[in-house]
Amino acid sequence: MPVLTYLSLVLTMFLWGGTFIAGRLLAGAVEPASAAFLRFLIASVAMLAVTRILEGKFRMPPARLWLSLTLLGMTGVFAYNVFFFNGLQHITAGRASLIVAGTPLVITVFAALFLNERLTFLKTCGVLMSLAGAIMVISNGHPGSLFTGGFGRGEQALVGCVVSWSAYSLIGRSVLRSLPPLTTVCYSSIIGTLLLAFPAAREGLFGHLSAITFLSWVSLAYLGLGGTALGFSLYYIGIKKIGASRAGIFINLVPVFSLLLSWCILGETIRLAVLAGGLMVLTGVTMANYRKAS
Repeated sequence: MPVLTYLSLVLTMFLWGGTFIAGRLLAGAVEPASAAFLRFLIASVAMLAVTRILEGKFRMPPARLWLSLTLLGMTGVFAYNVFFFNGLQHITAGRASLIVAGTPLVITVFAALFLNERLTFLKTCGVLMSLAGAIMVISNGHPGSLFTGGFGRGEQALVGCVVSWSAYSLIGRSVLRSLPPLTTVCYSSIIGTLLLAFPAAREGLFGHLSAITFLSWVSLAYLGLGGTALGFSLYYIGIKKIGASRAGIFINLVPVFSLLLSWCILGETIRLAVLAGGLMVLTGVTMANYRKAS
């Protein structure tokens, strides 16, 4: 049983839960595309250094992988952030989180269809239980409140988030057969950063860098170093070790950690039903990753 892999994925989801706190601190201080660009610029610089130190050299990918690496930058970095920030302009964070919580289910289905990953009954039940627990957490114990309203531009954008991250997870699985996780994340981050530079420039970022406050830079540093450089690397290591669908199910831990951190740092309240939802997520993750001893 790959206990260290599971623990590293839990740590990843803890780091990603913290990105919501950092994002709240950035809200209104830095424009969305500008924040995304600076986040991945910091991450790319960090990944260049870490890859060089840990792998001894910075290897150039073979020509056949450049298309896949470009797709990784376009999906998991550029498209996901564009969809995410645009979606939040039209719908609440809770409703957005509900849609994004469907990502593990989409990854599991796509992995079975395109990567021939085995879709067992226990794994399916685990994914569905984890999704139900995430809904309970996101809704603060009132799941019915998340299903009101229509399906407008905000909802459509968040569906784009789900598709983008699912594609990032599945394309990455094929790239990891030829490149180490650190190198894969490094190149995809650099490519995504270059793509994000264009909308950031349109927002006037490069003429207003001096106006960014110290607290905003701290938030951006956390997003770039913890949420991206370390978080993305650990996630890809997990995909390489246990597969895209089994690693993806851990994503439903993100709202659990986000809520706990909001309680600790921002003083937000937590209902008993939310704790029950967190237990459901943990149970679902365990079921989806259960393997009989051989």
